Amino acid sequence: MAHPQMLKLAEVLAELDMSRAAFYRMRARGKAPKLIKLPNGQLRVRRADLDAWWRDLEAAA
Repeated sequence: MAHPQMLKLAEVLAELDMSRAAFYRMRARGKAPKLIKLPNGQLRVRRADLDAWWRDLEAAA
């Protein structure tokens, strides 16, 4: 079974054109895409979760 595409936080920040601090403020408000914390402490976002987050933003606009 193939693993879903996982993006590093830096890749997500580049796509969003957002600073890490701004992303964490958005996350604190519950408005950020879902993060997955790996056992080594690194953060990842599933491509499908980020795409769904974009769709939700478009629907709310």
